[in-house]
Amino acid sequence: MRLLDSHCHPEYALKAGRLAAWVAECRSAGVEGVVAIGTDLKDWSDYRALAAQQPDFFRHTVGLHPCHVEEGWEETVAAISPYFADHTPPAALGEIGLDYFRLPSEVAEAERIKGWQQAAFRRQLALAYQFACPVVIHSRHAFDDCLRLIDASGVDWRKVVFHCFVEGPEQVRQVNQRGGRASFTGIITYAKSEEIRQALKAQGLARLMLETDAPYLAPQSVRGKENTPVYLPEICTQAAALLGLPPDEVAEVATRNAREFFGF
Repeated sequence: MRLLDSHCHPEYALKAGRLAAWVAECRSAGVEGVVAIGTDLKDWSDYRALAAQQPDFFRHTVGLHPCHVEEGWEETVAAISPYFADHTPPAALGEIGLDYFRLPSEVAEAERIKGWQQAAFRRQLALAYQFACPVVIHSRHAFDDCLRLIDASGVDWRKVVFHCFVEGPEQVRQVNQRGGRASFTGIITYAKSEEIRQALKAQGLARLMLETDAPYLAPQSVRGKENTPVYLPEICTQAAALLGLPPDEVAEVATRNAREFFGF
């Protein structure tokens, strides 16, 4: 089984000084590449360096994660464009989107943060339209607003992936009908995630991408531990069981989809 982790955050391995061992462990587990997903200015240059130094294994993205949007976000978003002029440009813009899950209880403050998130999302979608690049979407408790803003942006939906999809089958159909796709994590192995499993089945194999979102969301067998792309085969095996297909077939299609989407 050969796999590609379409969404992870290897900063934790970099900070621990064990990147070489981490890559070797991934390769030993059959993971032949990963997409290092940017979330803020602090990790963009590190991930660009990974992609430049190990282009056979890494691709990288740049984007301002909605949970990092705060007053003065405009300066960070303005720093995105030069990365696309670099000799190792990002494979996508992301992860960007909306996250209403941890908004403060005070209504006025919550609305202010939502306003910042939506404005930052619009600005970054405009950049994605300008660069005609793929987009990695983070959506949590904000699905309808994400759809609305992507629709309004003019971005090519065929270049849109909703990462770590946590909605149900009706929502994934709305994404698919527009031409987009969903990517699934180890959450599909959790007992209380039946709606998400049904969403994976509703999307089917043709558009499927798989990810770990490491170091977060370890699959059920190691839940609560630090996640790593080494566990991607467990996620693939669960996806195959849901689709009633051989794991090797699911791995082949999901990996091909990720390679085409991110330009490996």
